[in-house]
Amino acid sequence: MNSFIAVVLVCASAIPTESCTDDKAIEVRKVRVANELGCSSGWQEIIARTDLREEIGRTTYLKTECRRVKQPG
Repeated sequence: MNSFIAVVLVCASAIPTESCTDDKAIEVRKVRVANELGCSSGWQEIIARTDLREEIGRTTYLKTECRRVKQPG
C-alpha cells in the first residue's frame, strides 16, 4: 500500500515557482499523510506555527507538493 508525504516549501519571492525545490527553499516541512487529499490540507496550521508566517505573501511564498512513498513489501 502507498502512503504520501505532504511537502511545504517556503521560497523567497525572487525564486521562480518552477525553481522552488527542497534545496532552494528557505524552509521545508514534511509530514506523512494517508492519501493525496491529506496533502492539500493541514499545511496552513504547520506554517502558522512558524516565525515565517508574517512573511508569506510579502517576501516569501508557499509551494506544496504531494510525494508518493512506496511501502516495503
